[in-house]
Amino acid sequence: MRIMITGGGTGGHIYPALAIAKGLQQRIPEVELLYVGTKKGLEADIVPKAGLPFQTIPVEGLSRPFSYRTLVSVGKAVQGSLAGRKIVRHFKPHVVVGTGGYVCGPLVLAAATMGIPTVIHEQNAFPGLTNRILSCFASKICVTFEDAIPHFPRKKNIILTGLPVREEIITRKKDDGLKNLGLSKGKITVVVTGGSLGARSLNYAMAPIYQRFEKENKIQFYHITGQAGFEESLAYYEKHQINLSQKERFKIVPYLYQMEDAMAAADLIIGRAGASFLSEIMVRGIPSILVPYPYAAANHQEYNARAMEKRGAATVILDQDLGAGKLLPTLETILNQDFRRVEMGKAAQQMGRINALNDIIKTIAEISKTEHK
Repeated sequence: MRIMITGGGTGGHIYPALAIAKGLQQRIPEVELLYVGTKKGLEADIVPKAGLPFQTIPVEGLSRPFSYRTLVSVGKAVQGSLAGRKIVRHFKPHVVVGTGGYVCGPLVLAAATMGIPTVIHEQNAFPGLTNRILSCFASKICVTFEDAIPHFPRKKNIILTGLPVREEIITRKKDDGLKNLGLSKGKITVVVTGGSLGARSLNYAMAPIYQRFEKENKIQFYHITGQAGFEESLAYYEKHQINLSQKERFKIVPYLYQMEDAMAAADLIIGRAGASFLSEIMVRGIPSILVPYPYAAANHQEYNARAMEKRGAATVILDQDLGAGKLLPTLETILNQDFRRVEMGKAAQQMGRINALNDIIKTIAEISKTEHK
């Protein structure tokens, strides 16, 4: 079986694609894979390092409002479509899988017009423009959030699969996570993270919280500031007479490679609302306070966060409201209500799809068999 996978631009599109690729290799040993992206996207660096065959096409997103760059983008789109058809014709995939980003457009469209089955996966509660267009041609549409379904013109081909989550996220034991992070058992553990790059607004908003909980021995914090924000955050806390260096209950770190430890240890998470991150929260059943990244494309992080809030799994605070001090009273309320954290955790777990990868691979295999009986 030959499978072509495409998705690019951001890690949110690339890492689900890699998870699908790895799952296919594990479950279908004879599978041949080809990943197609762009030279400029993160995939050009990440995918070859993952050991997958990789090719590129010349395509970029449309510039708006209309300008000279828009014409250049259209020209690149035409080039990309021709290059995409050439790659599809040469590789002869049984299925083409797209996980989002403008690179998907030429390849999924080329495959669909050549009679090759296609599967697209939408990570967010509000689908990206490329996937909304491609849904009109795709054989199957896999979604992470139920809230995404109304945004697609065709509903009958949609499958609620969830987003693939690494096995370590699911299996890591709480005691092991606490031990690996240097945290204590028997305390309420709050994990704070602004994502891999960190979030200055969130880092600064933690200052009054650390002041408030300085003497609350039953609460401990593990705060991942992001590499760029680490020294800056410590300086900010020191400026506000907050000295955390000698307090074991307050762990401030620039980065954490083993996020499975943080997910296992957390009784409550404060963080952004990227789809991959939320999928990990959901399968672990962790209550959360979500602060959507305000500059995400099409504001998709707020849509993701609201989808969880609507089901009682999270509380949402907008980034612009952090400066008004809304985080502290919200955190206090949730920490003081054990029953609420339990209910939020249950609601999150009900949204989680622990078998997401299996369901996506099953979908890919089934449409391949249907096409090649």
